Amino acid sequence: MGGAPARTTAFPSRALVASVGGVSETDTTLGQEFRTVAVMPIVPSAIGLVASDLPRTLSFYRLLGLNIPLDADTEPHVEVTLNGGFRIMFDPESTVRSFDPGWAPAPPGSPRTAIAFECADSAEVDATYRAMTAAGFDGHLEPWDAFWGQRYASLRDPDGNGVDLFAALPTS
Repeated sequence: MGGAPARTTAFPSRALVASVGGVSETDTTLGQEFRTVAVMPIVPSAIGLVASDLPRTLSFYRLLGLNIPLDADTEPHVEVTLNGGFRIMFDPESTVRSFDPGWAPAPPGSPRTAIAFECADSAEVDATYRAMTAAGFDGHLEPWDAFWGQRYASLRDPDGNGVDLFAALPTS
């Protein structure tokens, strides 16, 4: 496996990093100078959801198993840390408008974001979907066996965000 040596080029968002501490080199194939940089990876650590009715939204996610204290219903910002450290953050519309006065909710329609909850098996997908719809939450797509090898179902949280339930289908 010969060929040209590997190089790291800076993306436009990383240009400042490159100009501050990079090492200049010359690309012998193109005769261009570039900087190699050691870039710290950007790691996703949270997803934020804006709630039009915070208590109802938190109730929805409690029913899905998130450990959210009942007194969180009146807070201006709520975070739930999941196993592994990833967080789901909830803000009422009033909090978002406090720092972004021009903010407006997205128009109704299909969500662009979905949070997916992995279930132990197909039966748990079905049971969770039934429990959520029995509690009065929107069941968008009833459970089905998806062509990609999972039992799948889709809900909508009180603000219309997609919430998927899935489990691997047994292999034969």
